[in-house]
Amino acid sequence: MVAGDAGLVIWDVDGTLIPADLRWLRRAISRAFGITESAVVFPDKKVHGYTDESIAIDTATASGVDPSRAESGIPVFREALAAVMEQGRQELAEVQPPYPGAAASIAALHHQGFVQTVLTGNLRSAAEVKLQVAGLDKYLDLRVGGFGSDERDRFELPAVVARRYAEVYGRPVNRGRTVIVGDAPNDIACARHAGFHVVVVAHRAGTEELAVHRPDAILNSLDAGGVIEAIKSLVSSGTRPAAS
Repeated sequence: MVAGDAGLVIWDVDGTLIPADLRWLRRAISRAFGITESAVVFPDKKVHGYTDESIAIDTATASGVDPSRAESGIPVFREALAAVMEQGRQELAEVQPPYPGAAASIAALHHQGFVQTVLTGNLRSAAEVKLQVAGLDKYLDLRVGGFGSDERDRFELPAVVARRYAEVYGRPVNRGRTVIVGDAPNDIACARHAGFHVVVVAHRAGTEELAVHRPDAILNSLDAGGVIEAIKSLVSSGTRPAAS
């Protein structure tokens, strides 16, 4: 089977493959803007499902940094986050092991012929470290991924993935055979915006909360059998997902 004949699976990272943890952003924001970690204040509803740069700007502002300085400090924030992730590899392994079934699901999809990558609000430097430390990068083609360092607006990242996929594989993305796997309402909205199928796992939000946003499927865990069944059902249904 030619790689990708089965379809394209695009994984979110934090909250989907590994637990979310704000300590890395807190440390990087503290370093970048010269404020103590205890003074870093994350906005209530603009953290999960957003990109690192947008979170950094909103958090710096909420923590008392002038908005213009928050914006101009992003290059320093990028460097700080890369350093924080490299320095925290051992801690990362201890506090953010992959969710049960994550590695097995990725391996099973690979053996079924799916191309897999990520669409994440993480800067690429942070995403690569997280996936390497978790041992989840073997079957993920990060050449075609979409990262928070590519676009600040998460809704622009599916187009990044589509462009890179076409460049690497020499054919356009088949939207009817493309599935985003996430865990948050914003993952669902992003998939709908792109016209991709979407499966969510109830790691953080409950099934009832997720159901309100009408994903194609909701899973309680990353049990490989359930993941394979849900994704294969969607890509073989012959239906084209509707864009929002």
